[in-house]
Amino acid sequence: MRRKSVLPALAAALALAGGALAAGTAASTASAASGSAGAADVYVAPSGDDHAKGDAHHPLRTLQRAQQLVRERNEDLRRDLTVHLASGTYRESEPLALDARDSGSNGHRVVWQGTAGTVISGGKQVTGWREVPGHKGTWSAPAPRGLDDTRQLYVDGARAVRAAGEVPVTLTKTDSGYTASSDTLASWPDNKGAEFVYTSGEALWNFQRDGLGQWTQPRCDVAAASGTTVTMVQPCWDNSNKRVEFPDIPGRTVSMVGPGALTNSAHVTYMENARELLDTPGEWYLDRASDTVYYMPRKGEDLRHADVEAPALQKLVDGRGTADAPLHDIAFRGVQFSYATWLEPSSPEGFSEIQAGYTISGPTGWADEGLCGFTEGGKCPFGDWTKEPGNVAVAYGHDIDFSGDAFVHLGAAGLELGDGTQNATVRGSVFTDISGNGMEIGGVDKPLAEGADVTHHVTVTDNHLYALPREYAGGVGIVNGYTQHNLISHNQIDHVGYSAISMGWGGWPDKIGSPATPNNSHDNTVSDNLITDYMQGLDDGGGIYTQGLTGTSMADGEKVTGNVIHGQFGLGKNVYTDNGCTYETVSGNVLYDASYANVFSTHVDYRDDLGNNDPTLISGNWWEQGDRDGDNKGVVTKGNHIITSPSDAPKDVVAGAGLEPAYRGLLGKRFGAPTAPVAPTRVATATGPSGTMLVTFNPSFVDGGAPVTAYQATAFDPAGHAASTARVSAAGFKTSALVRLTGLTDGVQYRVVVTALNSVGTGAASLPSAPLAPRASTALPAAPTGVKLKAQATAATVAWTPPTAVGDSPVIGYRITLTGPPGDRVIDVTGRDTLVGQPTAKGMFRVVGGLRPGTAYSVAVAAVTGAGTGPSATGSGTTPAA
Repeated sequence: MRRKSVLPALAAALALAGGALAAGTAASTASAASGSAGAADVYVAPSGDDHAKGDAHHPLRTLQRAQQLVRERNEDLRRDLTVHLASGTYRESEPLALDARDSGSNGHRVVWQGTAGTVISGGKQVTGWREVPGHKGTWSAPAPRGLDDTRQLYVDGARAVRAAGEVPVTLTKTDSGYTASSDTLASWPDNKGAEFVYTSGEALWNFQRDGLGQWTQPRCDVAAASGTTVTMVQPCWDNSNKRVEFPDIPGRTVSMVGPGALTNSAHVTYMENARELLDTPGEWYLDRASDTVYYMPRKGEDLRHADVEAPALQKLVDGRGTADAPLHDIAFRGVQFSYATWLEPSSPEGFSEIQAGYTISGPTGWADEGLCGFTEGGKCPFGDWTKEPGNVAVAYGHDIDFSGDAFVHLGAAGLELGDGTQNATVRGSVFTDISGNGMEIGGVDKPLAEGADVTHHVTVTDNHLYALPREYAGGVGIVNGYTQHNLISHNQIDHVGYSAISMGWGGWPDKIGSPATPNNSHDNTVSDNLITDYMQGLDDGGGIYTQGLTGTSMADGEKVTGNVIHGQFGLGKNVYTDNGCTYETVSGNVLYDASYANVFSTHVDYRDDLGNNDPTLISGNWWEQGDRDGDNKGVVTKGNHIITSPSDAPKDVVAGAGLEPAYRGLLGKRFGAPTAPVAPTRVATATGPSGTMLVTFNPSFVDGGAPVTAYQATAFDPAGHAASTARVSAAGFKTSALVRLTGLTDGVQYRVVVTALNSVGTGAASLPSAPLAPRASTALPAAPTGVKLKAQATAATVAWTPPTAVGDSPVIGYRITLTGPPGDRVIDVTGRDTLVGQPTAKGMFRVVGGLRPGTAYSVAVAAVTGAGTGPSATGSGTTPAA
């Protein structure tokens, strides 16, 4: 059964928008229906004929033939020239490659106008499915002609999982790869091309971190396995393990971003892409040697009637303007872009991640890429690493418009507006089920760009980005490089694995006392966005993350205003002012439910020797952090308000963030058949009372089209028997980040897997935790330190630093005792930040309300572990008079 398009709902939402966008869409649709459009318009339909006239009654079949007619008619336009794309799927055998010849003229645009159900696809249908004899539950089909490789497969619009599982051997790292404990991998006929995946994140109990920084998940393929020798592909292996370091600063890479080698030298988080790993419903494998696709259907899927799509193209639209001949005056409206892949991570380059989808590449990338000025032979400019490409891409495009579109089922970044993009608009569109970054604006290769090379006046408004990244875990919703006068406003970004918005670049040199990379960015604004349930997979990011110089003064520096940001899971900040972040204003935002800080951090401004910090203004926010007014050497904090809940913030600010009313019909739209949720990740365990294991994990931020209702954890003994099971509601886990398994035997090694549930069913199990044996935990934790009461008239922020010694069980919460009128109270503190904050002594805070103005209060804070509650540390303060 074919999936049902949601573009009618998108069109309905846009029809309510009013203004030029809705008027243009409505006029174009009306002219298509009535046949009254001018002779210049071009009509296309999947059932059309490229030998036809291309009018309303005789449509063409392909986009490329339509492009030829456009080039014959667009030189002297008197109105917009519209290419009317009838409903249906346009299966492309090559990208729609656009250049200056495809542009509008006289201020009029060439509009590629979709209608309900218009899909531009780079996929090939996989048909002819049969159950594999002797392998019940596994089906196979011949690979479609022309499908040489792909990294994705979709069944009725639901992404399948490339066959994955644990590495079946223990490994010892070598210069070229690993030595394995047995020849198991060598015995697999398809070991070449199997992919090792290295997930990082903050230190967390017994989870084994493997990446290149808490914000990364690099990947490298196996080149060969012979006997016990496992050789990894080059240059991915060297770029992930030999990153050059400063000779006089041990452990500091010259890139100043993350470590020089994979964190855990003897461990791989999991591996993908081998038929031997195909063992779970929802998994697939492409056997390239036999041109056969294998798949294990999920419950309810019938491959005899399903629409199975294998992406073949790596680009759907490739806009190739130049500085001298820009692509201009082009719009795509009402189009769904789907089923494109990206094959570089499957090549010897792999995916040697550094940050936000950027990678180190090339045979000597580890020694020179982006290292200008800091090592001999370093390539310029500093920080110019390899950008993740977009499946829909435009470079040097002027007056470009993407409105009412859907970027879904894509294998790289969704939309890339590259260098030289000027006066572009992305509005009313949906970005979801994308392997990497949702949207990329500008680049990092031209920090001092001028003229045609500058990316400026890009407006990104009223878009919904959610349930991404699906493959490259460090991907970001919106990545904005060196740009000017860009506006990112009224978007909703939710259920994303890492940061929601990333701004700027090149600030890392402050780590060694050098100034941030000079750049020409200025006058960028991030305003009135709703960001929630972010950083669900990795750590050290933010709702809005910025680094590097944002302008030349506070007047033209970046403005972060009117945003509502909450629901952070990983360790980070609501608004993250990272290395070299200079001249940023953070004002009028509603910030709460953060893991570590609402607005942070402070860095020294090394552009001079005065010892000041990077100039920053933090004012008029409604938050929980509670920092007092002051000027910390250029970081000015003033007029912020402590809130106990979002209801304490102005209603118009809270209600006004996110999609504007005319676009809220985009919310809740789903693409493809509903499925059970994807598996949770990063499962970690710890000891508690006798016979008990404590379990935490990263939640399923891709719910399969129906909200996650619960999580279930199961402990398996060494024989593989389920020994204990416990379930927690999704709401309960959001509060506690913890599951307790009881009835276990002390001294027995158990491994735990976790599944997510929704109304469709139970999803696939997570990777198992590392083995752990329960034991009675008896040693209590030490007291926290640095307890402070930061008071305003009726509320106060209680802040403290976790204890350095916790005994034989980790911190799982805190107990706050507040003494003072109207009466003493006890507040039990739980959440993910209580679990991950202690190992690195990250500061903690919580808000207490209902206080009386002009009154003295004292507070005691104690850590709670599996062994019990430890001793308290105290602090005190007085609320100011009203």
